[in-house]
Amino acid sequence: MWTTRKLLALAALGLFVFASNPACRLIQGVQNPGSSNPNQPGPGPRVSREGTLTLLGGDPPTLDPATSGDATSATYIVEIFSGLLTLDKDLRVVPDLAEKWDVSADGRTYTFTIRRDAKFHDGKQVKASDFKYSWERAANPRTLSPTADTYLGDIVGVADMLAGRAQQISGVRVVDDSTLQVTIDEPKAYFLAKMSYPTSFVVDRENIERGGRTWTDRPNGTGPFKLREWRKGQNIILERNENWFKGAPNLRQVNYILSGGSAMTMYENDEIDATVFGILDAERILDPSPNNQLLKEVVRDKDGQPGVAILSTFYIAFNVTKPPFDDVKIRQAMNYAVDKDRIIDVVLRNMDIRADGILPPGMPGFNPQLRGYRFDPATAKRLVAESKYPDLSRFDITLSTVGAGANPARHIQALTEMWKTNIGLDAKIEQVEWATFLDDQFAKKYTFFEGPGWIADYPDPQNFLDILFYSKSQQNHTNYANPEVDRLLLQARVERDQNTRIRIYQQVEQLIMDDAVWVPIFHEKQFWLVKPYVKGFVVPPMVIPTLQYISIQR
Repeated sequence: MWTTRKLLALAALGLFVFASNPACRLIQGVQNPGSSNPNQPGPGPRVSREGTLTLLGGDPPTLDPATSGDATSATYIVEIFSGLLTLDKDLRVVPDLAEKWDVSADGRTYTFTIRRDAKFHDGKQVKASDFKYSWERAANPRTLSPTADTYLGDIVGVADMLAGRAQQISGVRVVDDSTLQVTIDEPKAYFLAKMSYPTSFVVDRENIERGGRTWTDRPNGTGPFKLREWRKGQNIILERNENWFKGAPNLRQVNYILSGGSAMTMYENDEIDATVFGILDAERILDPSPNNQLLKEVVRDKDGQPGVAILSTFYIAFNVTKPPFDDVKIRQAMNYAVDKDRIIDVVLRNMDIRADGILPPGMPGFNPQLRGYRFDPATAKRLVAESKYPDLSRFDITLSTVGAGANPARHIQALTEMWKTNIGLDAKIEQVEWATFLDDQFAKKYTFFEGPGWIADYPDPQNFLDILFYSKSQQNHTNYANPEVDRLLLQARVERDQNTRIRIYQQVEQLIMDDAVWVPIFHEKQFWLVKPYVKGFVVPPMVIPTLQYISIQR
């Protein structure tokens, strides 16, 4: 799913990466939310700190599981709603509302048994027919889901519904209230993992029909937390679901503050209980002095090092059908002209990991032997001279990126300066608001853009390589089409031997890199501070439900 440098920490638990970034809307202190109209300010009930986790968050573009495709929205959705399956802290596919499932001998038909104690927040039992309704709603063209094809499209009949040729999904059959049978087009190793993505979550038909266009202001979900308040631009409050089938979570409520000032000031004033920190504060926080209390509150990885690697990749992308990026030599030159080591060292202060390919470290299929692009200005100049466009100065080119501040991100400024110096490409920078960028990217309006980082939805290379580069994928925003890549991707979809699948995906990744569809820049690490009284705090490498593991022990 899509994420951004400004909003990536939302993928983990609803926080911002850099409090200093003008696009990060934080506020000083905890607001008093509440109003008869959730979109208007008002005095509302006071937020108690007792049993409450207070964090900084971002306004989600949507809370509708069928229409979300970004990490900001998913951060809340995975806590309020749920599906047949989920991912645990170790990123394993585990039962959720389905207590078990069987797979046919040909690997195409899945029979899910829904828990009898699975209930919506209002106490109504979840039935197999609720899943059928939810998926058919997502596949209804009128819903305008940007993700139904990607995450439900393996199910027989989804394509027909999306195209308006059918009123139901033929591959979904309600056997009885507790049994759902699902048939997919081909046996696919990653299908169960896809069932952990929000598009497959169950929603309440009565809730949607009664609530109309604003039904997500009061969603009747099934997850461990309920939405108590959503006051746009101010805060989101989640409260625990006392009747959750796994048992009520330890946290009484979670208060996300959506706008304001310095995250570090709020953290050190005990106004928030956890935060991420960035370059401006890193030296002070990571100072090894024995009296540095903040260093003791830094979250560490499994090797005991500060920071947690995220399964994400940030990159520059080209629309390969538009000049001058329709010439592979120009795209290759753009890669050779970038000094990534300098960006990582000087601009990002070694707080992120250099990216030479598409798959991040830790993702199955990550290939340390991948042939990327070294910094070589001479080769870059030669390729431009050999291309169809030997004089890049005549192009009026705009690099589109997410942002709302006076200045673009520092790494974007560094990149554009390197291209200007090394190959004569003088690109303007256009900052676009987050939700608008997602819409325009989906409509393929951009010629040259800093892709909002892609963070894994499930731990399988198909989630990066197939979804983003298969020629017919709705998430292929570069218009890239390579028949050999398509052939290998189709082969990998049905390959049952995992080692063979991995080798195919590594071959695909090398082909894509040779075609220079992206300039991969970095894989992010997140650096977190968490108060000592917050127990069970989880920093996952991708968006999964985590609030259920946390407790406050003051």
